[in-house]
Amino acid sequence: MRAVIQRVSQASVVVDGKTQSSIGFGFVVLLGVADGDGEADIAYLAEKIAHLRVFPDDESRMNRSLLDVGGSALVISQFTLFGDCRRGRRPSFTDAARPEDANRLYEAFVEALRARGVPVETGVFQAHMEVSLVNDGPVTLLLDSGKTF
Repeated sequence: MRAVIQRVSQASVVVDGKTQSSIGFGFVVLLGVADGDGEADIAYLAEKIAHLRVFPDDESRMNRSLLDVGGSALVISQFTLFGDCRRGRRPSFTDAARPEDANRLYEAFVEALRARGVPVETGVFQAHMEVSLVNDGPVTLLLDSGKTF
C-alpha cells in the first residue's frame, strides 16, 4: 500500500462538476492499493499518518501531528501509484490490486484512520476526479507499507 501525503491548507475533490468533499488544513492522502495488501498495511499507514509530525509547533519546527493540530484528511484512491514505468512508454498496472479488492481495502483504510480520531473526507472510488489543493510548505511525503515489514 502506498500513500502520497501532502500537507495542505485546503483541498477539495470534484466529481461530475459537483464538489464531493472538501477540507481545511490537514492532509491530502493519495492511496494506492497493491495486489496482496491487507490489514497489516492498513494499520501501519493509518497509524503512521495520524501521528506523523509534520505540522509546525510554536517554534516553527515540524513537531505536531494531524491529531495534535485537529486537522482533517481527504483520502483519494489512486491506483496509478502502482504504475510501473520502467519499460516502454505506457505504465503497467499489474502490481495494483483488482478494483473489488482495492475498494474494500480503501474503505477499510478510511475507517482505520477515522478510528484513530482523524476526520476523513473521501473522493469516489473509480470516478474521474478533479482534486484541488494548496500544498502548505510545500510538504509532500511518500509512505510505502511494503517497505516496513
